[in-house]
Amino acid sequence: MSYSEILLNTQSGIATITLNRPQVMNSWTQQMAREMGAALLSLDRDDSVRAIVITGAGKAFCAGADLSGDVAFHAENTADEETRRASLAFPAVMPWQIRKPVIAAINGHAIGVGITFAMNCDIRFVAKDARIQFAFVRRGITPELSSHVIVPRVAGFSRAADLMLTGRMISGDELAEMGLASKALPADDVLPAALALAREFHKAAPVSVAISKRLLWDSLTSSVSDVDAKEFKIFEWVCTKPDAQEGIDSFLQKRDPKWKMSVTRDFPDLS
Repeated sequence: MSYSEILLNTQSGIATITLNRPQVMNSWTQQMAREMGAALLSLDRDDSVRAIVITGAGKAFCAGADLSGDVAFHAENTADEETRRASLAFPAVMPWQIRKPVIAAINGHAIGVGITFAMNCDIRFVAKDARIQFAFVRRGITPELSSHVIVPRVAGFSRAADLMLTGRMISGDELAEMGLASKALPADDVLPAALALAREFHKAAPVSVAISKRLLWDSLTSSVSDVDAKEFKIFEWVCTKPDAQEGIDSFLQKRDPKWKMSVTRDFPDLS
């Protein structure tokens, strides 16, 4: 599809998605949600893409839902949950659901959906002076996008309750101190740092990365014994595949690996 509210650029195996409404601090709309879901799905299906970075145009990452006069999110009166989610500006595909690593480069303010969407990414870098706010309860609504499981598992129950039940504003520095971002950096350094990390994924086997990502996200709601059983089953499988042999050979021969497996073709059934 063509994009009007995001920009999509792919270079050297790294895709950059930029929220592109800088005149309104990249506030979130139904159209932006549709475009984000479509972009993530297309990148998931593209074996040439090894990692994805999501950032914002201008000085903000995303200032939350667009609440201007002619924009309102209301679930449509239908039994179709997919349609109801779309009408409430939920992307059809979330970053945690795709098989590529996704890094949120939070280059500025991230309010409401701006931070809950970023929490669905695998890794977050944030501008030190960015204003971050799970503002929902201060608008008479509740946090969404799986926040009630992701935030407490990442930061701990007490910190999640602090942020989500008060809706108070914090800085990027505090977000990192709570463990909700990997690093807090000067705003101009956030995107370059995210892109530098994205390049590291070129050194890893894409199918192995995709499997490990899925296991990490599944573990949020799984027991240790369940994860152990699934890990062992997958480990037995990957050890017999071409990339396992290539990983050993390239290490012993002191050369860059030439991975043979495809995420779109070889990703296993993890159920």
